[in-house]
Amino acid sequence: MSIWKQPTDLARINGWSKATMMETLGIRFTAVGDDWLQGTMPVDHRTHQPYGLLHGGASVVLAETLGSTAAMLTLDPEKEVAVGLDINANHVRGVREGTVTGTARMLHLGRTTQVWEIRIEGDNGVLVCISRITMAVIPARVVAPR
Repeated sequence: MSIWKQPTDLARINGWSKATMMETLGIRFTAVGDDWLQGTMPVDHRTHQPYGLLHGGASVVLAETLGSTAAMLTLDPEKEVAVGLDINANHVRGVREGTVTGTARMLHLGRTTQVWEIRIEGDNGVLVCISRITMAVIPARVVAPR
């Protein structure tokens, strides 16, 4: 059974990235299931740190993008929105090139908070980063759209 309260059309979801950090870093939403959201990010000059490895901050951007978007999709945007409270990430393996794929899965969907786990893997399917984000659910009138 699907947890989503909004349409999960990937073209629509990818459209939200226009003129944002996600567009700059090349993050794309690529797949969605009944209770998970997946996206990719290239490992290239935009996402490298000085040693030529994937920057840990870029991994956190991918994780937050997936977790925040997934959280938003579980809500009626006319009534409530999700905003980040906390994110953590463990970087377990370096990547120099290719693409990383992140998958956000819900751990907790509460009335006022949500917790999501985001697993980021390299092209070979090996774990690169594991992240967890906690989202606050607040009334929609508190946040003005851009």
